[in-house]
Amino acid sequence: MRLSTKGRYAVTAMMDLAIHETKGPVTLADISDCQDISLSYLEQLFSKLRRKNLVRGVRGPGGGYQLARPATEITIAAIIAAVDEKVDSTCSEGKEPCGQDQECLTHELWCGLSRQIYSFLDSITLAAFLSRPSVQAVIRRQERDHHRPGIPPVTVA
Repeated sequence: MRLSTKGRYAVTAMMDLAIHETKGPVTLADISDCQDISLSYLEQLFSKLRRKNLVRGVRGPGGGYQLARPATEITIAAIIAAVDEKVDSTCSEGKEPCGQDQECLTHELWCGLSRQIYSFLDSITLAAFLSRPSVQAVIRRQERDHHRPGIPPVTVA
């Protein structure tokens, strides 16, 4: 099972918005520069994220994107699903049959793994992930390297 670039980039971009949640909108150009993600790719992802009400656009000077809900309410699984990614370890995307005329010998095993992965990702919110010390260290490094405004450590209530 491998999560595609689309899912990984969507989570990374949403994490960037969560970091700046209290500072106001963030431009896609800023996310592109800091996270090294193509601007055109971000535009495609944010179109999907906006349709699923995970982000909202702010127009005008100082505009950009913000989270549409608090970071404590957005799970990693919701972000991945919003960009049409599936967390599936089966060869048949959870459907029967497994490329044959009937269920394969290990179908139940891979379906169970897929459920465990989804459950794990659904149990982690943006805010909870941001509060991890190792993530805070990366945030400090990125803020320093990209001359972004200082962001205080994230705390989860």
